[in-house]
Amino acid sequence: MPERLSEALLDLWTPLIILWITLPACVDTAPTTPSQVLTSGSRLELNRLSEEQRILNRSKRGWVWNQMFVLEEFSGPEPILVGRLHTDLDPGSKKIKYILSGDGAGTIFQINDITGDIHAIKRLDREEKAEYTLTAQAVDFETNKPLEPPSEFIIKVQDINDNAPEFLNGPYHATVPEMSILGTSVTNVTATDADDPVYGNSAKLVYSILEGQPYFSIEPETAIIKTALPNMDREAKEEYLVVIQAKDMGGHSGGLSGTTTLTVTLTDVNDNPPKFAQSLYHFSVPEDVVLGTAIGRVKANDQDIGENAQSSYDIIDGDGTALFEITSDAQAQDGIIRLRKPLDFETKKSYTLKVEAANVHVDPRFSGRGPFKDTATVKIVVEDADEPPVFSSPTYLLEVHENAALNSVIGQVTARDPDITSSPIRFSIDRHTDLERQFNINADDGKITLATPLDRELSVWHNITIIATEIRNHSQISRVPVAIKVLDVNDNAPEFASEYEAFLCENGKPGQVIQTVSAMDKDDPKNGHYFLYSLLPEMVNNPNFTIKKNEDNSLSILAKHNGFNRQKQEVYLLPIVISDSGNPPLSSTSTLTIRVCGCSSDGVVQSCNVEAYVLPIGLSMGALIAILACIILLLVIVVLFVTLRRHKNEPLIIKDDEDVRENIIRYDDEGGGEEDTEAFDIATLQNPDGINGFLPHEDLLRESN
Repeated sequence: MPERLSEALLDLWTPLIILWITLPACVDTAPTTPSQVLTSGSRLELNRLSEEQRILNRSKRGWVWNQMFVLEEFSGPEPILVGRLHTDLDPGSKKIKYILSGDGAGTIFQINDITGDIHAIKRLDREEKAEYTLTAQAVDFETNKPLEPPSEFIIKVQDINDNAPEFLNGPYHATVPEMSILGTSVTNVTATDADDPVYGNSAKLVYSILEGQPYFSIEPETAIIKTALPNMDREAKEEYLVVIQAKDMGGHSGGLSGTTTLTVTLTDVNDNPPKFAQSLYHFSVPEDVVLGTAIGRVKANDQDIGENAQSSYDIIDGDGTALFEITSDAQAQDGIIRLRKPLDFETKKSYTLKVEAANVHVDPRFSGRGPFKDTATVKIVVEDADEPPVFSSPTYLLEVHENAALNSVIGQVTARDPDITSSPIRFSIDRHTDLERQFNINADDGKITLATPLDRELSVWHNITIIATEIRNHSQISRVPVAIKVLDVNDNAPEFASEYEAFLCENGKPGQVIQTVSAMDKDDPKNGHYFLYSLLPEMVNNPNFTIKKNEDNSLSILAKHNGFNRQKQEVYLLPIVISDSGNPPLSSTSTLTIRVCGCSSDGVVQSCNVEAYVLPIGLSMGALIAILACIILLLVIVVLFVTLRRHKNEPLIIKDDEDVRENIIRYDDEGGGEEDTEAFDIATLQNPDGINGFLPHEDLLRESN
């Protein structure tokens, strides 16, 4: 019997723990009620809902088995009831205890362990935490043994409209070109709302402009700001302040709102031409102003800014276009008039220019408004200044012969004072350019005279500077270069181009060219040099050598015979007369030294010294030494003999009373005196060896014809 009673009780108390919760509807008009009960049989109860209830629930959020809802920011005098836990195992005998654990259990959420009521004991903020996960369980009150497995559920914090929209990136700045068409996009702004965007309209934003009309408009949903007026002019107003509002709840009354500011700046476009500040400019300039000096400035103002205001300046007309130029100053945006060529007050006293200013960067959108340029007139007055003297020529070239007489006039320079009140001029030579003081100048008339002799062969050109000074104002001076060319006269006789020494082979052939010589002349005749070569009159019939003039103005010396012998005569001196073609012609005598040498069979010189003949075969060394000693002794006797004869002043060779030393003397008209005379000894000429040429000596005859 007790066993059957136990089974009956078990069948009776075997229901599931039913947790009843009345879930809030999802529509905005259905607030959450505190009579929510969560039971284990709620799924079955949901299935048993009548068709009428289903129709009513179509406009509400569907039931969720494991969720509870609680309004955020609720702050009543008592804790808010979130829901209730209940099990069918509880007959009301208070022997069942409910336990709550999980997020916020005991701190935020509190449960009545007897009734199963769950209360929120703190004000909740959905933006801080949107949901909490908790676990519920029913246990025996006395034994704390679980009566059923634990059940997990979620408490969601239901949003209310407690956050106003915010512009996190404000205030804003934007630019738009001036003269833009209507509806040109400027920028867009974005506001954020911390409320739940999927629940109701708490986060649904609508944008509007509170300040900034009628210049700008805004798209209510996208917040794109556009121009509301066409052709706004930056020159009239450059900056606009726009106040933008974002309102939640779809813009309906009762919603929260936030504002921000947008500063719109109109950027410049080239819609304005340059304009001169005045139509006529006056400038004055001294006539002696330095080239490149700024005469004055003109300025064309432009209401635009930056590169749109840049203008270029040009001189387009006037009587001074060749004398003046205008350049653009990129920094000051004005035109600088400069002097290109010298001014002369005495020639022209004023000039008129027409200048133009034109935009550098033209916007084709506004070209139809007319030319983006302007013109103005510039009058320039030339002022008189005390100018330095002006020479009749910028340079002078003078010529003078090198034999010109001292104090002869070489040439003349002239200068004048260009001023109206002309001042007398004095001339002088800059002695830094004439250190040797070779020239003088007449201070009054500028005639240049020769102070020292000139030699073209020393210097062909002389460059001096002449100074002209105003007598009334010594600070006004001018300088002019004078080049003086020294012209040639025939005052130098020709001579050998170098010191020649010819070599004659003993085994040479008759007619063989011994040496080719050329001449030089320090003078510089206009038609070039042409030389005449000849032998001295007494050497015309020279038995040993002859001469031949070549086409290249040179001379060849030829041997007349063969069989020359070094032992008989080692050296021959051949005087050659060289004449130029000047007027009058000059001549000189140059002596060619011809040395007899031993040569190979092919004519190569091997030795030019006197050599002993081959000694007889078998001559001993002692015999050679004896012969050498005899030769030395003989030489000593000859020297002593000659010395004694000189002490007695007696001639070495006297054949008769008329055979005395005579001098054959020729005088050069331009000679240098005693140095140009050479003597020939009659005794020498009468020497039998003289027929074969001159013996080695230093006699030199210079003849000037």
